[in-house]
Amino acid sequence: MLKVLLDPQIFNVQNFGGISRYYTEILSALADEKSVSMTLPLLYTDNLHYKRSSLFNTSYQNENRFLIRYSKAFRSYQPRKLREKNSQNLVTLLKERLFDLFVPSYYDPYFLEYIGDKPFVLTVHDMINELFPHYFTEDKTTVPNKKLLMERAAKIIAVSENTRKDIIKLYPDIDASKIKVIHLAHGLAPDQRTHVILPENYILFVGNRKLYKNFIFLLKSVKSLLNNTPGLQLLCAGGGDFDSDELQLIGELGLYEKVKQQNFEDPELPAYYKHAQCFVFPTEYEGFGIPVLEAMACGCPVVLGKHSSFPEVAGDAGIYFDLNSPQDLSSKIKYLLENEDTRREYKIKGLERSKLFSWEKNAHETLEVYKSVIKEDSVL
Repeated sequence: MLKVLLDPQIFNVQNFGGISRYYTEILSALADEKSVSMTLPLLYTDNLHYKRSSLFNTSYQNENRFLIRYSKAFRSYQPRKLREKNSQNLVTLLKERLFDLFVPSYYDPYFLEYIGDKPFVLTVHDMINELFPHYFTEDKTTVPNKKLLMERAAKIIAVSENTRKDIIKLYPDIDASKIKVIHLAHGLAPDQRTHVILPENYILFVGNRKLYKNFIFLLKSVKSLLNNTPGLQLLCAGGGDFDSDELQLIGELGLYEKVKQQNFEDPELPAYYKHAQCFVFPTEYEGFGIPVLEAMACGCPVVLGKHSSFPEVAGDAGIYFDLNSPQDLSSKIKYLLENEDTRREYKIKGLERSKLFSWEKNAHETLEVYKSVIKEDSVL
């Protein structure tokens, strides 16, 4: 049996988000796999993805059930110390060396001084810090830490072919043969029924609106379309309330009654996609772009840029616009709104395209990478 030790660092720093969701899905998919034992020394976390899973029933958590209950009792008083305890538990297991393979869940290289000659596999989700450094001027560690770990890793999993190409372009000295592309998936249940109050007629934006997510570009692009289409709204699902700068711009564009924001629970998200005229994804860059899959799986036509990883994910099921042209984005949305047959066509295309991606497939391919490292290591 392959014994894999998984680093808890992402669950210490992320309450929700794509990377912690990725590792939660991997762990869940491999929970019943008899050829591998996955150990995550996580006694306590505020991560929503992990807490909503059944992973606290794994053997490590069962063996430490008393400590888990103790941590819950004092969680509100000592969150920092509890997170530190997770890392201390990981270091203890590293020193015991009773594992075959280590998997870091983010880019902090603290484990290198303890790992010895044990191999590790690194998953790289994007290269956005390297490609858009002007958005991350306060972050001085992610880029050098990621580079160090990519150089030292036995294998690298890239979440898209686009991410693999970015790695090779930015770091030509890294051995390209050790990079394996394994696509992500989505975790929605499209058929789940929930009661959500939604506008009658809306285009949809989902999630974080800051920086490279390009929300300001979207607002300016759809100003005329919204103002000239009675009843049409732009609905922003999640991402928190509009901040003062966003509210000021919305007012300047005359869109107070046309742009709305609503928070949601995960089970409610399919309803947002299903009732939308289309989902717009104006972001400048994504390593993969899970919302694209989510929308397609829910039968929602997708309007997105023809750059980054997006054509790789959406294929012929995406309606593509020129990222540098607000007029092109507006015209693509307008065309969809005015043509019901086209919306139906892309709904069908999206549903079929989304079937190519699953967490079960991802977990199987990931496990094969893990096993290949041990085989190569034993030969050496």
